[in-house]
Formats: sequence, C-alpha cells, structure tokens
Amino acid sequence: MFSRIALALIAGFAKQAGAAEAATPPVVAIGSYAQLRTPLPLPYDEKAGADASVEAAAAQAKTEHKLLLIELGANWCADCRLLAGVMALPEVKPFVDAHYVVVTVDIGRMNRNLQIPARYGVKGLDAVPALLVVDPRAGVLLNKGRVFALQDARRMTPQALADWLAQWTPA
Repeated sequence: MFSRIALALIAGFAKQAGAAEAATPPVVAIGSYAQLRTPLPLPYDEKAGADASVEAAAAQAKTEHKLLLIELGANWCADCRLLAGVMALPEVKPFVDAHYVVVTVDIGRMNRNLQIPARYGVKGLDAVPALLVVDPRAGVLLNKGRVFALQDARRMTPQALADWLAQWTPA
C-alpha cells in the first residue's frame, strides 16, 4: 500500500515527464544550407539598445504566453546568419512565431552587451550564436548548459536547427 507521500511523488514525476514533452518541430523543406535564400539575413542591429529591446521582448512574451528567445550574435558570424536564414523559412517562421518572442542582441566581437547573458547566469561568451531560452514569467533560463549548442550550426542540418528550437516548446 502506497503512502500519500509516495503517491504524491509519483504524480509529481508523471507531471514533470509530461512537461518535458516538446512541440512537434516543423518539417524543413530544404536539406542543406546551400538551398537557403541568399544573401543570408543580417539580423543584428549594432545600434539597438539591447537592454530596452530585451525588456520589451520579455514583456511581450509574458503577455502572449510565449517563451523569450534571446539570440546573441553578430552579423560577421556565418552560423548566426545561417540560423536566421532557417528561422525565416516559410515552414519554420510560423512555428517560431507561435512559441517564441525573438530578440537579437549584437555582441560585437564578444565585447558588447554582455550584461544580457550575465543577467541569466551566463558569464562571458565563448562562441556565437548563443541562444537564451527564457521563461519570461519567472525570468529563468530554461536551456542552462545548452546556450552554445548552435555555435557550429553550419555542421548541423536545417532540420536539426528546427528540432533544437522545438525541444524547449511545450507540446
């Protein structure tokens, strides 16, 4: 016979398992980056006020019940531009828009706007793109330990990038 505590623990684990299920990622129609529309996007505005942009995006994400996706990178970074190209694909963009409010933050040569990742416990940037998936209601970084997972995006497939984005979204 199970005690109430044991039943509560089992229920808690079952709930956590359910929460870990991610939304089904979009199926990407292209198999290689060579098929992306060129020129690739230049998503980072060097003159944007990063703090104000992140605060506005966080407020929007909270209101819209979405996750906040902070992309840290720079226009000189090929991996950052490939990621932007995949996120702009007609089959990926609606998925991203449904689950995230995206804000891009230019980090220069790893020397600008470093207060943004520091706010979420990321000290220093070793590589870009660095993506912060944030629960805007709690202000908590959800992908701790996986912030730099896309630093070699060019070695991944476009589908793998879409899959990575989907893993943080609720089913």
